[in-house]
Amino acid sequence: MDWDRFFVPYQQTVTELKIKLRGLRDQFEKDGKNSPIEFVTGRVKTQESIEEKIVRRHLDEARLSLDLQDIAGVRIMTKYVEDVYTVVELLRSRTDFQILEERDYVTNAKPSGYRSYHIVIEYPVQMYSGERKVLAEIQVRTIAMNVWATIEHDLRYKHGDNLPAPMVEQLTILADDNFEWDQRVSEIRASE
Repeated sequence: MDWDRFFVPYQQTVTELKIKLRGLRDQFEKDGKNSPIEFVTGRVKTQESIEEKIVRRHLDEARLSLDLQDIAGVRIMTKYVEDVYTVVELLRSRTDFQILEERDYVTNAKPSGYRSYHIVIEYPVQMYSGERKVLAEIQVRTIAMNVWATIEHDLRYKHGDNLPAPMVEQLTILADDNFEWDQRVSEIRASE
């Protein structure tokens, strides 16, 4: 597979989405309003990560663009839990991509305690050969959720999927504590 050529539309998708979504934040600020978007990051999955998934999931290389929804990924961080849903509504109202799937792990946390709102989109990339529709994933979460997810991901990477049970238990407790903190911060904001 020619990986350099394969990654081009995904890199363009991430670049364009980051610019557009950061532009939303700027619009709120220029209008003197608090932006529900604190910051936006993005990445394209590495070749190594994709190859590992091909082996683990027994994927066909010819179907990667259909079977992997998160080769292109953008993450939007918010300060408050309620801003996650404000951002989701902003994304739903856009006409420059189509939402294919939504998964609310904020309200319905994964058993590990992981929380985030995932949206799979189909994004039209303009290539010199014409339009190409690319699957991408947008994750929306609070800064606190992102800190927990980053640490949990780092520990899982170091230990593989075989995290010791006491560590899993502690991470789950911390995730619950973290979400309680998020909710308390929202209550403080609401009392202003």
